[in-house]
Amino acid sequence: MTLNIFNDWYARDTSKKIRAVFKAKGQSGKPLSLPIYSYKKSEANKNLWLVDDEAAEVVRRIFKLCIEGYSPVQIARILTQEGIPTPTAYALSKGRDNGHKNAKLHRWSGKTISHILDRPEYIGHTVNFRTHKKSYKNKKTVKNPQEEWLIFENTHEPIVTQQEFDLVQELRKNKRRPTKHEEVNPFSGMVYCADCGKKMYLCRATSLTADQEHLKCSTYSSDKDACSAHFIRTIVLNEIVLNELNKLLVRVKEHEDEFVQAAMDNSVQKQTSELSKAKKAMKQAEKRIAELDRLFTRLYEDNVSGKISDERFTVMSSGYEDEQKKLRDSASELTPEIMHELIEKIVVHAPDKSSGHRTQQIDIYYRFDVAVSTAVADSMKYDKKRKVA
Repeated sequence: MTLNIFNDWYARDTSKKIRAVFKAKGQSGKPLSLPIYSYKKSEANKNLWLVDDEAAEVVRRIFKLCIEGYSPVQIARILTQEGIPTPTAYALSKGRDNGHKNAKLHRWSGKTISHILDRPEYIGHTVNFRTHKKSYKNKKTVKNPQEEWLIFENTHEPIVTQQEFDLVQELRKNKRRPTKHEEVNPFSGMVYCADCGKKMYLCRATSLTADQEHLKCSTYSSDKDACSAHFIRTIVLNEIVLNELNKLLVRVKEHEDEFVQAAMDNSVQKQTSELSKAKKAMKQAEKRIAELDRLFTRLYEDNVSGKISDERFTVMSSGYEDEQKKLRDSASELTPEIMHELIEKIVVHAPDKSSGHRTQQIDIYYRFDVAVSTAVADSMKYDKKRKVA
């Protein structure tokens, strides 16, 4: 009995000393855990994490896909289909054991993706005291509340930028529902009703054409007496947002000093840079479309004059038409990535029919208070313009 008491006292005392050393190390900013996925220990300094370039590319892609509008489950499905090794499988392939013995080696899960997206370590911070063990007798690991974490900034090389990380955290607060077709809706989680303040959801069905797909107030969907539909077709909203983004770029060029100051104050340099790149790519696509028109005309003339055979004309003209279609699609495409990096939210007002036909006010709020733009959606004008085109 006395021996058992002594052993218990010794174990308790040893545990206290180990905990004290562990706590002191954690409070000094040295990492208490093994390097997480996409990092490895430095051979020269065991407390320094170095970027594992191969795995880091996967992490960057995960963040990029999230910004583009994909959910954790969708991202997991993409990585699994492409045969990308899971963190556990990757660690084992490098001769390391990450402690997850029961993990599915070749199947990513939405939970794993969420875990990666939530970690401040990927912006270069050390996070200590995420968990604790109840006692030296009970080895079960218990999660600590976030306010008990100790975060030490800029302790190792980041894999994603602070801006990308913050954007992902904000997007994940507004959960976006994938469509039944597993397509990413660029407006998902971003469009709000001006009257009730609730989100507007995409309405899509096999009975609806692409021109008929629309957004509708979620309050109205559940209670038609509580709000109005605020119905707007996605194809009309898409054109309005593209036009307003182009106007924003013009304003950036005309008032460069003001926007540079805003960039310094609010970290929007990447946003304006991305917008410039998108505009440049659009101009290149439009230039190539015009060039293909000229080539097609010349090709037709050569066919009529007998310089090339009918069969050759069919093959070449088909190729030109396919390229033109792809370019036109890309030139008019509003990607989820552009949307989420530049725009905070879009507010849709109730339709106004006082002019004799239906119009709607659309307010676009850009990130970091750079600007707010207001436009008027006029479906009738849009349809007429499309018919002429």
